[in-house]
Amino acid sequence: MAAGWERPPVAAALTLLLSLGASAPGLLRGVPAASLRPTALSAGEVHRLITYIFVYEDLISLTCGAIIIWYFAGSFEKNVGTVKHCFLTITFAILSALLYLLFEPVVSRVSKVEDAKGFMPVAFATLGVSTTRSQMKSTLFFGARVPVVLLPWFMLCIAWFIPHSSLLSNLCGLLVGEAYGLGYCFCLDFPESVGSKLDRVLPFSLLKRIPGLKYIPGSLAERRASQSHNAAFGRRDCLAEC
Repeated sequence: MAAGWERPPVAAALTLLLSLGASAPGLLRGVPAASLRPTALSAGEVHRLITYIFVYEDLISLTCGAIIIWYFAGSFEKNVGTVKHCFLTITFAILSALLYLLFEPVVSRVSKVEDAKGFMPVAFATLGVSTTRSQMKSTLFFGARVPVVLLPWFMLCIAWFIPHSSLLSNLCGLLVGEAYGLGYCFCLDFPESVGSKLDRVLPFSLLKRIPGLKYIPGSLAERRASQSHNAAFGRRDCLAEC
């Protein structure tokens, strides 16, 4: 195994594969997959409250989405574990979608609103969680030091320029993530003991067996032990090459 190579987190990798599977057929036919529209619930398409995060309209937005999934979803999964990552991804997707559907009729009166689509609302939710719970006071952003709590809002402005990105749905995702990070959604939290038990049942027990992908345990102690093991393994490989 090459030094420095690390297996990607399993849930983030599967999210990327689902995005490719959901978007690629429509892109090849020139007919994009269905995104989240205000009429979705009235038409009985409740599944779109989740499936919209896997939908992209063109190759550029799909590429941007893949990078966002790889970076944000992968980092978040490493921090909270695979079980909690899957649970929060679904939860953030649904809450962001409901908030989007609530605000869309009002915002559409003064400005055109893009349909909600892609993983970006969930990515902003995870970013909101990370920054509100971070112990860091400031960070570098394009060479300038800015308060950590303002970082998601600067990122939101940049995301506005990504093709077919919905500013409203991204904002809703950020609001959901910050509300969760500040403790207003404490009912969504579950103890590590629950996550550790779920690690051993379906479908998570099957995710552990996927070759080439890394399952992140629900226990913080297990995650730290795994990180220490990987660091020691990397140092051993470096010494062997030297």
